[in-house]
Amino acid sequence: MADQSPPEATSENASPGRTTSENGTPGEAVSGNGTPGKATSEKAPPHGVFSRRRLLGTAGATGLALGAAGGAAGYAAAPASEKVTPLSSLGAHAVTFHGKHQPGITNALQARGHLVAFDLTAGAGRKEAAALLRRWSATAQRLMAGEAAAHDDTDVARDAGPSSLTVTFGFGHSFFARTGLEKQRPVALDPLPDFSSDRLDKQRSNGDLWVQIGADDALVAFHALRAIQKDAGGAARVRWQMNGFNRSPGATAQQGLTARNLMGQIDGTRNPKPAEPDFDQRIFVPAGGDPTWMANGSYAVVRRIRMLLDDWERLPAKEQEDVIGRRKSNGAPLTGGTETIPMNLDLTGPDGNLVVPVNAHARITRPDQNGGAAMLRRPFSFHDGFAADGAPDAGLLFVCWQADPLRGFVPVQRKLDRGDALSPFIRHESSGLFAVPGGAAEGEYVGQRLLEG
Repeated sequence: MADQSPPEATSENASPGRTTSENGTPGEAVSGNGTPGKATSEKAPPHGVFSRRRLLGTAGATGLALGAAGGAAGYAAAPASEKVTPLSSLGAHAVTFHGKHQPGITNALQARGHLVAFDLTAGAGRKEAAALLRRWSATAQRLMAGEAAAHDDTDVARDAGPSSLTVTFGFGHSFFARTGLEKQRPVALDPLPDFSSDRLDKQRSNGDLWVQIGADDALVAFHALRAIQKDAGGAARVRWQMNGFNRSPGATAQQGLTARNLMGQIDGTRNPKPAEPDFDQRIFVPAGGDPTWMANGSYAVVRRIRMLLDDWERLPAKEQEDVIGRRKSNGAPLTGGTETIPMNLDLTGPDGNLVVPVNAHARITRPDQNGGAAMLRRPFSFHDGFAADGAPDAGLLFVCWQADPLRGFVPVQRKLDRGDALSPFIRHESSGLFAVPGGAAEGEYVGQRLLEG
């Protein structure tokens, strides 16, 4: 844990909530940036049956705000006689699938998330992996635009909008040997070193392929998870899967890429900001780098960090703040000001001691204390029930993004390993490192430049 800071109607014999042609063949999805797909049957659905897209507006309701990341033009308006209630702005918000970078990296934190790793099955290689990524990309594009899956949709999200859904794909170290692409494996994907705080379960670590799903509605997120799993078919099997959550948008004035974790602390205060001039070079692989297929991509370090909440909650609030180095109430440094005010590391109190203790988590993880090392934290909290002794199995699904983990996550974690005051209250239980290629252009699938290069 670091302080880094045209309407598409369904045919009458089609399943409700799907976009199909007259003969029931799935229609072409609307792209993530709102480009309409091929025209479909104009036949109206049975009375009272509406697709996810038709719920996004009513006759006369125009200009529905989809937010800066949205672009869901082409959503159909139902006839006035049907009196469909439009979705709220929260449900209607759509994130673009195609773009320079994959979605789910710089987007605001979502209320619900799923992390899942897959291993290719015996006999599956580069050809099967390419077909799988093609299927996954097509499904992600449809679902992110608020469409049903192209085949065998479960109808779980039939009456919901896109709800800020993002689906992100990455490759693990083992993927390259399985597909005969070892020469294309990035040096930055070398296995992470061991850390003294690690208590890693190998069965819940790493994997050939990694998928991150996030949405502001739990059913929309689960719908995407189920569709991705079904699309894997015989090419890949689930290795591990984890479920997470954050606050719902609008539940607090605190928005963006920081949120409270289960310790009650604001998490990610010193995240790099997209407006900063060096943001891209810290978080994304530059064009023309090595390997070239990773241009505009990033590396995700994924860790399941168990919080020993019973021990933590026994600490008085003042001691909790000393462990972190920030006020629990508003995330401000102990040296004063607001959350974003720089921390005065040299300030001493009346007793002559440093106000921010030398082993405080926020002090140790500062970029200026780690040679400028920075990473973009985008985590989810988790709670998976209780252990036999009654302790909560809860904590943080830590996800951080950087252009090179050897210059981002690794030096910071090594320093934490040597004396972080927070270490006695957390346990790293699983770990993974994944190469996440740049976004797919129109007509491409994610990873195409690797798999067909």
